[in-house]
Amino acid sequence: MMKVDYIIVGAGLAGLCMARFCLKHNKSFVVIDHAERTSSKVAGGMFNPVVLKRFTSIWEAEAQIELADVFYPELEHLLNNSFYHKLPIYRKFASIEEQNNWFQACDNLVTAPFLNDQLYKSNFPFIKSEFNFGEVYKTGFLDVNSFVSAYQQYLKELGQLIELEFKYDDLKCFDDGVIYQHITAKQIVFAEGFSMQNNPYFNYLPLDGTKGELLYVRIPKLKLRSIVKSAVFIIPLGNDLYKVGATYNWQDKTDELTNTAYDELIEGLETLIDCEYEAVRHLAGIRPTVKDRRPLVGKHYQHKNIYILNGLGTRGVLLAPYLADKLIQNIENNVPLDRNIDVARYYKKLQLIK
Repeated sequence: MMKVDYIIVGAGLAGLCMARFCLKHNKSFVVIDHAERTSSKVAGGMFNPVVLKRFTSIWEAEAQIELADVFYPELEHLLNNSFYHKLPIYRKFASIEEQNNWFQACDNLVTAPFLNDQLYKSNFPFIKSEFNFGEVYKTGFLDVNSFVSAYQQYLKELGQLIELEFKYDDLKCFDDGVIYQHITAKQIVFAEGFSMQNNPYFNYLPLDGTKGELLYVRIPKLKLRSIVKSAVFIIPLGNDLYKVGATYNWQDKTDELTNTAYDELIEGLETLIDCEYEAVRHLAGIRPTVKDRRPLVGKHYQHKNIYILNGLGTRGVLLAPYLADKLIQNIENNVPLDRNIDVARYYKKLQLIK
């Protein structure tokens, strides 16, 4: 019988960040994941402190970035890998109206620290913008696939990652912990992403997955060294390779590639750049999004040793370490969860508690 403090179900961004914070709190753990369906490995990975469509603020953006700037470099050092890249983002303006919205955001005390109030007028080679660009600070991208693959391999070598499908019927709950097959634990944390729909302990929650598709393209002439965001984003990965994304589909809940999304991405790319390119790879995944656009974090309404860490949506790079930190502080030190993320906000609405 294996004895640990935590069982973590799911080895995507959320689960791996939870594992890291268990280690920081000197708690033993094991991660269980069959890795068939995770949005992490097909994520765009871009992070920024403002909503680039409307130039509005993001909840706790400054605190999330401060943590990420320490968290990911620590893991780069541990794993002898490079996956956290600080790069500026330039938002291409499509109209005078967008410029005006930008300047309004530059006057807003919340968003002003992240925005350059001077228009960026230098044209990028092969990228034209009649209305110029806006520069966003404290931005970049995480090579999510490299991070997830490297950390999973590290945990596997330590015997802390079990690559098997989790069988919910085998979980037994007690007052002082849980037992799963040959493992006893004080707590279990479900960090399964969209696969939560199959979890009988949490499948009643309003997780409404959003399908996203993206492309890897080769563009030898572009020589871009920053991220550019227009109808699509384009992220330089090195060696003339770029990531282009992303689409949003609220109806399709499969991982199947679609011609519609492919055409949308190609159209967005061709509107943005004026040089030859080659599409190299097309990927799809389901983002774990919630109807109120807030994560699902906290304790089960009946079982005090069962927790959830989910609903990170499109901002998993910043939210995963931030929420994992908040959750383990809640469990170990009784630090209350912010009501914006606490899953308990749904229990009364769903008449699960009085």
